[in-house]
Amino acid sequence: MVAPQPGQMPEQKLQLPPDWRSRLRQRLLARPDHRLDQRAEPRADQPTQSAPALQSAPALQAAPALQAAPALQAAAVLVPIIERAEAPTLLLTVRASHLRHHAGQISFPGGRLEAGDAGPAEAALRETEEELGIASRFVEPIGFLADRSVGTGFRITPVVALVQPGFTLQLGGGEVDQAFELPLAFAMATENYRSRRRMLRGVEREVWELPYGEHVVWGATARILAQLRDLLAGAGPGGGPEGGPEGSP
Repeated sequence: MVAPQPGQMPEQKLQLPPDWRSRLRQRLLARPDHRLDQRAEPRADQPTQSAPALQSAPALQAAPALQAAPALQAAAVLVPIIERAEAPTLLLTVRASHLRHHAGQISFPGGRLEAGDAGPAEAALRETEEELGIASRFVEPIGFLADRSVGTGFRITPVVALVQPGFTLQLGGGEVDQAFELPLAFAMATENYRSRRRMLRGVEREVWELPYGEHVVWGATARILAQLRDLLAGAGPGGGPEGGPEGSP
C-alpha cells in the first residue's frame, strides 16, 4: 500500500456529510444503465445543479440486454470505499507499465466482462480479487453509477461498494504495479479538481485531474469520482448537466 509522504497532502479540513452512506444507498442505481449519455460531460472542477434522487431497489439487479452501444466492449470497475475507523477511503490502483491500454495510469480495479460473469457487479468483484487479492466476503456492492465510454472502445459500468477492513492486499495478474488509498472526503471536494490539456491519441484535449500527493488521477477515473461526488451532493448517478472537459483516456 502506497501513501503520500508527510507534507504532500493538502492542508485542509476534509469532511463528509454524516449521512453519506445512506445517501449513496438511496441515490445509486439499483441496476446498470447502459444508455450512454450524449450530453457534454459535467465539469469536475465545478459543482453541478442538484437533481432528484433516483429510487433504488432493495437489491442489485442483473443488467438488462445490451442494446445501447454494440460496438463497445462491456467492462466494469469496482469503486471500493474502505470503511476505515478514522475516515472512509477510496482504493485505487496504478496500472502496470507494460499494459497495452492505460499503462501507468491510476484506475479502479476492473476489466472486461467475461462469459462466466452474471453481470457487471460479478465482473468487478472477480477482477478485484484477481488484481488485489480482496475476497468478495469483504465487499458489499451497493449500487451503480451510469456507464461511461472510453476512447479505447470500452463501455465501463462503475460498481460502488463498501469494503470492510481486514483484507490483505496481494497484487496479482501482472496488471497492477501498486495500490494506494485516497480519502473519500478529498475526492468529494470540488476545489481539489483542476483542468489540464493533454495529448490523447495525437489530439490535444482538456481533461480532468485530481492531484493527490505523488499521484494524479485523471481521465475516466476522475470522471467517475466526479460522478460519485455529484451523487453525494444531490445530483443523479450520471452527474449534472454542466459542460466541461472530455477527460476520457
